[in-house]
Amino acid sequence: MEAAADKQASNIVLLDARKVCSFADYFVICSGESERQVSAIYDEVGHRLKQEGVLPSHHEGTVDSGWLLLDFGNIIVHIFSQFEREYYRLDELWRQAVPVLRIQ
Repeated sequence: MEAAADKQASNIVLLDARKVCSFADYFVICSGESERQVSAIYDEVGHRLKQEGVLPSHHEGTVDSGWLLLDFGNIIVHIFSQFEREYYRLDELWRQAVPVLRIQ
């Protein structure tokens, strides 16, 4: 979450999904204001975790789609454009997950 915040991600949310999800323990959901910022957030999160020896097992999306995903096994990071985040409403979809931290 700190890596996303350092790249000025907005509305960063950490959800504990262990009781409602079988494929991940936590979701990080955040937004960027532009394609360039979404890309910078994605790169920074990947870079910081790589420095710690943690590599994604899977990644999806393209900057122009407005949604990038990094799957680190127990933690899945969703990086959205503002429009796509409002459209897909993952925060609502996973509303039964416990919010651990929210950074506006």
